Amino acid sequence: MSDTVSRRTTLRLMGGAVAVAAAATSGLPVPAHATAHRRPGPGAGPRVESLVRRLTLDEKISLLHGANDPRGLGQAGYVPGVPRLGIPELRLADGPAGVRVTAHATALPAPVLLAAAFDPELARRYGRVIGHEGRALGQDVLLSPMVNLIRTPYAGRNFETFSEDPLLSADLVAQEIKGIQEEGLIATVKHFAMNNQEKDRMSVDVRVDERTMHETELRGFEAAVAVGVGSVMGAYNKVNGAFACENKVLLDEVLRARWGFGGWVMTDWFAAHSTAAAIGAGLDMEMPDGTYFGAALKRAVEGGGVPEAYVDRSVRRLLGVLDRFGLLDGSAPPRPDRDARAGAAVALEVAKAGATLLRNRRGALPLTGRAARSLAVIGPTGALPFVSGGGSDLSGGGSAHVIPDRAVSPLDAVKSRAGRGARVHYALGEDLFGKAIPGGVLSPGGFDPEGQRVGAGEQWTYEGALTAEAADEWTFVIHYSGARPTVRLDGVELFPPAPGFGEYFTGGLVSTAPDGLSVRRKTVALTRGGHRLQISAKGGEKGQTFRLRRVTSATRARDVADAVRAARSAHSVVLFAYEDATEGQDRTTVALPGHQEALIEAVTAANPRTTVVLNTSSATSMPWLERTAAVLQMYYPGQEGAAATAAVLFGDCDPGGRLTQTFPVDDDRHPTAGDPRRYPGVDGVEEYSEGIHVGHRWYDAEGVRPLFPFGHGLSYTTFAYRDLTTRPAARDGGFDVGFRVRNTGRRDGITVAQVYVGASPDVRLDQAVRVLGGYRRVALRAGEERRVTVRVAARTLSLWDARRHDWVLGTGRRSVQVGVSSGELLLSGSVHVKEVRG
Repeated sequence: MSDTVSRRTTLRLMGGAVAVAAAATSGLPVPAHATAHRRPGPGAGPRVESLVRRLTLDEKISLLHGANDPRGLGQAGYVPGVPRLGIPELRLADGPAGVRVTAHATALPAPVLLAAAFDPELARRYGRVIGHEGRALGQDVLLSPMVNLIRTPYAGRNFETFSEDPLLSADLVAQEIKGIQEEGLIATVKHFAMNNQEKDRMSVDVRVDERTMHETELRGFEAAVAVGVGSVMGAYNKVNGAFACENKVLLDEVLRARWGFGGWVMTDWFAAHSTAAAIGAGLDMEMPDGTYFGAALKRAVEGGGVPEAYVDRSVRRLLGVLDRFGLLDGSAPPRPDRDARAGAAVALEVAKAGATLLRNRRGALPLTGRAARSLAVIGPTGALPFVSGGGSDLSGGGSAHVIPDRAVSPLDAVKSRAGRGARVHYALGEDLFGKAIPGGVLSPGGFDPEGQRVGAGEQWTYEGALTAEAADEWTFVIHYSGARPTVRLDGVELFPPAPGFGEYFTGGLVSTAPDGLSVRRKTVALTRGGHRLQISAKGGEKGQTFRLRRVTSATRARDVADAVRAARSAHSVVLFAYEDATEGQDRTTVALPGHQEALIEAVTAANPRTTVVLNTSSATSMPWLERTAAVLQMYYPGQEGAAATAAVLFGDCDPGGRLTQTFPVDDDRHPTAGDPRRYPGVDGVEEYSEGIHVGHRWYDAEGVRPLFPFGHGLSYTTFAYRDLTTRPAARDGGFDVGFRVRNTGRRDGITVAQVYVGASPDVRLDQAVRVLGGYRRVALRAGEERRVTVRVAARTLSLWDARRHDWVLGTGRRSVQVGVSSGELLLSGSVHVKEVRG
């Protein structure tokens, strides 16, 4: 059925899904000190103004750029305070999935796994864990959350953000920021804006129209500002010709004038490019040093190139936030102790809630009866705890890495859950770390490829011959401590430095050996016979150890054969597949890396009762899908990921996750495929020519069928939806969608009801076929039925009119559909949206 929705023209359209956010906060205990940290006040108070007047120019400038920390805790950045005036020093830590310092912290699941739960309340509690631990670990500012949309499946940091959908991303970022700041830690939303890829991120010029920005990427940032985020981090890239960190349209016109942001804007690390232009456009702080906002800023002020009022303005913004958080008058609560047990409990809950079952043929999962007593676990990451993406240690890895309190392997978790009477066999399947180069392959001697030691300060070199027994593909694998040795084969460097920050961001699970040495790989086609090998290494203060290993066709075949034997000997198989994404580099394909596809093909041929568990960063193609019994997407599941995976596999909980990004069939059928101008850009320019049709909207507009649609995810039970109704919402000009949901199966379970709204017939703008209007995560006992109401906010019904530079309500008869994914819509109706003047 349908109803009429009206709206007065005086209504100010704000933020994300207000009703969803409000519902998510109900019943959640909030610390007594938290309420002052939610929203900025009307302006800088008398305390801040007094401090600005008393600060010297040097002191003011010292607050606007990073510096070396005299007692660093391994965090990302440091800003010295002004002790004589009681302005505290600030420590800034990365933390999309936990606090990244040199101490132990709770390693939470990746944000993309959190998002899969479609649960804003859970996002708030996730933020509370990070906020609590950040303060406990001596930090003041968190460089998170990331809210950039998943625009291309290749982006290397897709696991660090939430979704391809603007509404879902806005809801989740708002609640996570509330949780972080309720604990007294200042959140920094990033990367403002249009930072949707790692390739050429330092220089690419994103060309995007005003409407596309407001209806897609900017919505999450606006939601962050609406809940009072303390800081905003500018992106590396350019937007319409100007670097984001000195982009007046973004920083001044949108962020401050339109949204009323009262906090401070910092650069991403080394993302500053100027002094006068940047501070004039609205940049307040350069990180991690003062190349442009240190001595250069002082010279510009003294020379008249930058008004000191600009410096005062930036200082005022910073101090205003510190004042809000009680950091200027001593009213901030004392730093708490870590609560590792509570953090672990939330980490486990999130990993289970976001676990997404993509396929389950003939009830292959959960594992029960014989399937639970006779198992083969296959895959290198089955025996390694895959905790997080983005690096495995602080010397090499992206901002998402956390040092966990503990982490067990999936193999150990499966064995523990299966119990003593079960038979659980393990097979490697694919060798990540290489096997020893046999004697006789290298000549002369003097080099131990399994453990060459170089003394402290010593320069070591080797030159000899490597003889290939036959023409073959070799993967050379080097394990090393300290600086990476130089290895040349026939005069060509096997492991050249990665461009830009890429060398720094090469860490990760599969880039660290079990004993902690860093790992790099290079695959080359070797001809039969001799090849010239040259190696040079220099020992650091503690010396250096390195190994040089190999994987060949023969060793790979033996590993696959072992896996096939294990699969045949067991009733069921759980095969763990991986992809180790990280900051600083994009993926090159949606296919699984290495030879994993061949491994899956071989194992599923030997035993069709195979479940593939994916520890991957983003959308993955699956040419092997039809051979599998089940596919479980676990992304990067945090320190409790193995326990969560086992709980889902054995049916201790329902897989509660749903996809927040569309999975394409292959590399040729997704929104940025086939047009290099869209991705990765041509001649330094990238065009967002898909416009508002991001993610699932593009698939609908183009009629392209994905592998799995946005919102997809299976349960261990079944649900029935009925009785759709719509009615106007009294307060925000939106409408409520009501329906009944019944658990028709024999198990308790979770469904995520999703409401989609069709285009407005009255607005003459290009529109999506349908947009996500709202959603609700619903847990029902077996046989239980419940009436569910989902609010569709006025903002969701509105479109950005670039001629007016404002939102307009999409009036007229609009379709309303309810389903369990964007591709499985179960109920249909309509609503009449009407604008009432006066």
